[in-house]
Amino acid sequence: MRSSRFGTAEIKAFIKENIFFGNDPSPELVAILTVYFVQGILGLARLAVSFFLKDDLGMSPAETAALTGIASLPWVVKPLFGFLSDGLPIFGYRRRPYLILSGLLGALSWVAMATVVSNPVTAGIAIALSSLSVAVSDVIVDSLVVERARNESIGNIGSLQSLCWATSAIGGLITAYLSGYLLEAFNSQTVFLITATFPLLVSAIAGAIAENRITDASNWEIVKDQVRQLRGAITQKSIWLPTAFVFLWQATPSGDSAFFYFSTNELGFQPEFLGRVRLVTSIAALIGIWLFQRFFKSVPFRKIFLGSTIISAVLGMSVLLLVTHANRALGIDDRWFSLGDSLILTVAGEIAYMPVLVLAARLCPPGVEATLFALLMSISNLARLLSHESGALLTHLLGVTETNFDNLWLLLTITNLSTLLPLPLIHWLPQVSARGEEESPESPDGEPESLNPELVPELVSD
Repeated sequence: MRSSRFGTAEIKAFIKENIFFGNDPSPELVAILTVYFVQGILGLARLAVSFFLKDDLGMSPAETAALTGIASLPWVVKPLFGFLSDGLPIFGYRRRPYLILSGLLGALSWVAMATVVSNPVTAGIAIALSSLSVAVSDVIVDSLVVERARNESIGNIGSLQSLCWATSAIGGLITAYLSGYLLEAFNSQTVFLITATFPLLVSAIAGAIAENRITDASNWEIVKDQVRQLRGAITQKSIWLPTAFVFLWQATPSGDSAFFYFSTNELGFQPEFLGRVRLVTSIAALIGIWLFQRFFKSVPFRKIFLGSTIISAVLGMSVLLLVTHANRALGIDDRWFSLGDSLILTVAGEIAYMPVLVLAARLCPPGVEATLFALLMSISNLARLLSHESGALLTHLLGVTETNFDNLWLLLTITNLSTLLPLPLIHWLPQVSARGEEESPESPDGEPESLNPELVPELVSD
């Protein structure tokens, strides 16, 4: 019996350290991870949406890129959802009811995509409502993650963010290949209906969130206090300088929509193969997260951003071989080249993006964690929206359409090299790692600037 109990304890310790990255697997943590898992598994409809906009609605690459950006607007106003949940409890609860409602809204939006959407306007509305659903649930669990992250030990810093991001990646991994396979077996509307079932998981697990019932019908004094704290926080250079750099880094134009049209119309990639590509990128995302967790948590943010950005830009130019068909002259099949390119670039991208999540969480001062984190993520999402819209403008100006890809090489060259533009401002980032090691950042005038210990005590405590 003693041996059995010891074995059980060892198993629990192994699960905690290797599966939950050192976090206690409580019901609330499982609920949080379920929300992130659903975010990943909703990728089941990503290819269906792309083909639906291209084939069923006849939209051009520029129009698709523009609609994709507009539909992401709910992610830009995430702090509003935080204020709403904090200031207007439903039946005395600030978290559970909003998770339930977000799940129901997500299910309804995908049902609408499958039944009533018939033009770009209604498609944009339905996709935006789906984004709203995910954004609301995301801001709720983000607040819980940030609150938990502040209690992490120095040796465990970044583990919770890595766990959440990995859970989302696993959800994407499960549905990656299925997203293409199902699209070849069924039409887009059927895939949308299947996708509609997953947001209901968010509604189902809401009861596992631990929170005390509030007796007041509303609690706007808390919101007012949060606004005051938020205003004080964002005026600190130790917060707004790193935020500004990340914004500029992510706002560079994207040519993803144009490349999707090239892949399907010019190279003839079918949904099933694109599902394989998504499977490879999902695996690559997990590899990138594991590499960050294992090897890069002690590397200063500046070095990670500098190295990964340069490496990604250099490797990203390899896509020109595919666009110009030079890979064929080298004896490399289009499909194998696409798979290998996606694998390498995704690993580098995940290693670069993980510090964004960790840095954002560690910059949040006590009492306003959820709101400031939501604001930082909203700024990041605004950058991505601008990336889509500027990419759409470039696509239009260069005359890249669903049939004309003559200037696609130029579009991809511009979008790829533009990621290097913010690097001269990299001194805006703190010269610390996710563990809070190394020196403080320098101010724009070159003088060392100390991080405010009241705002970011973890970064300077040791």
